Amino acid sequence: MAVGFHITAAILMLAFAIVYASDPSPLQDFCVAIGDADADANVFVNGKICKDPKVVKPEDFFFQGLNKPGSLSNPLGSNVTQVNVNQIPGLNTLGISLARIDFAPYGLNPPHTHPRATEILVVLEGTLLVGFVTSNPAMNMKNRLFTKVLNPGDVFVFPQGLIHFQFNNGKTNAVAFAGLSSQNPGVITIANAVFGSDPPISPAVLTKAFQVDNNVIKYLQSQFWWDNNYP
Repeated sequence: MAVGFHITAAILMLAFAIVYASDPSPLQDFCVAIGDADADANVFVNGKICKDPKVVKPEDFFFQGLNKPGSLSNPLGSNVTQVNVNQIPGLNTLGISLARIDFAPYGLNPPHTHPRATEILVVLEGTLLVGFVTSNPAMNMKNRLFTKVLNPGDVFVFPQGLIHFQFNNGKTNAVAFAGLSSQNPGVITIANAVFGSDPPISPAVLTKAFQVDNNVIKYLQSQFWWDNNYP
């Protein structure tokens, strides 16, 4: 009897932990996000304030222009057009968003992570070399790279929080669309965060971390780190 009680208690504790670790499920039809200073603000949900449902409009669930390619006039040769809660307020609490990614020939969406979302990508035009790297493994083992060349119609998944990239290894433009499992997935571009932070990370820290000469770190920190991906 005591053993059964302990097993039941353990299952309940595990279930509670899983539920507690997830974003809260909506308890209403929608929670359209608005600015903090808006007079109609009523309830905070997932970091946003809910608009009074009586003043919600169809435009709160609408975005147009995803058929238009983003500008590729940057050194990376890529552009990410995000459609998340910042573009569609009605996405708040719904746990989903979208992005269009355009690539010039040999354009790169550089190594980055989405701290709050898994990404599923489908290629519409061109050919992309994509991949992600696993989190730190056991001692004396290396992080594992999962990589694949994608053609139109191919789909690839990037698990939440893992560093990943997409590179157009073809001679023509490429287009891909990505779905993300959060209304606000966030993005951390690795090079920008490490070498372009404000204020900068101490060169002593980066010299030790990367095991390179101090002048290499100073050179990298002096560069302008382009951002093709805005939240």
